[in-house]
Amino acid sequence: MDKYYVTAERHEELKKELETLKGEKRREVADDLKRAKEYGDLSENSEYAEAKDKQSRIETRIFELEEIFKHIALIQKNSAGDTVQIGSTVTLKKGGEMLKYTIVGSSEANPPEGKISNESPLGRSFLGHKVGYTISVKTP
Repeated sequence: MDKYYVTAERHEELKKELETLKGEKRREVADDLKRAKEYGDLSENSEYAEAKDKQSRIETRIFELEEIFKHIALIQKNSAGDTVQIGSTVTLKKGGEMLKYTIVGSSEANPPEGKISNESPLGRSFLGHKVGYTISVKTP
């Protein structure tokens, strides 16, 4: 897995999500399983099947988050650098309109909010260019 670029805010969100899943959500599903077992025969127990499915989703997400944290790289706000990199804010002209975008990791990309992925064609084309440099990019 390559580096997983996130802002400090997103890092905190992921950390809180992991804490919630490992604590509150695991306890919740354990209670659900215990209650479902009390209904008897597990082979035809829909509450038990639902609780096991919920447990599986929680454990899968915990695994995903732990893998992300192994490869996480915090994005630093880049205001003083002379080349565009992840964390930089770029200004572009599209059809006479000036737009500003911050280059972020793929998990935080949200063009309507002014955040484009470093992996997108547009974001990738900006990376490594000097501030003030003009480039042309054909987009799909």
